[in-house]
Amino acid sequence: MPTNCYGPGDNYNSLTSHFLPALIQKIHNVKIKKTKKIKIWGSGKVKREIIFVDDLAEACIFFMKKKTKHSLINIGTGIDYSIKDYAKKIMKILNVKGDIVFDKTKPDGTPRKLLDISLAKKYGWHAKTTLKNGIIKTYASFLIKNK
Repeated sequence: MPTNCYGPGDNYNSLTSHFLPALIQKIHNVKIKKTKKIKIWGSGKVKREIIFVDDLAEACIFFMKKKTKHSLINIGTGIDYSIKDYAKKIMKILNVKGDIVFDKTKPDGTPRKLLDISLAKKYGWHAKTTLKNGIIKTYASFLIKNK
C-alpha cells in the first residue's frame, strides 16, 4: 500500500489534483504572474507523506523479486510535512517570494497521513529520491506539459 505519489505526468488541476501538484500549479502561477499571494486550501497544518513515482515503481519491482511472508507492505518515505511546509519548500525551489494565504472555508482532510514503513526497511528497501530532487523533476515535467 503506497502513500500519496507525485511526479512527472501528474494532474496539475488546482481543483481535482492531489495537494502537491496543486501547490506546484499555484506557486508557478504566482511566479509567472508576479503576484504576491498563494492561496492554499485549509489551515496548512495537516501533515502528509509523499513518495516520488519512480521510487514507488522501484519498490514494486524490488518486492516482486523478493520472497516475503507478508501480503501487505507499506511503501513510503516515513517522513511527513505540513502542507504549509511543502508550500514553503516548493517556493524556495522555484525561487518564488510571496505570502501564503489559507482558505479555511476549504477542508483540511485527515489531520495526518504517515505510513509505518518499518517492514519495507526490514526487507532492505527505502526511497531514494529526495524531496527537493523529486520536486525539481516534477516541475520540469510540469513546464513541458504546460507549454
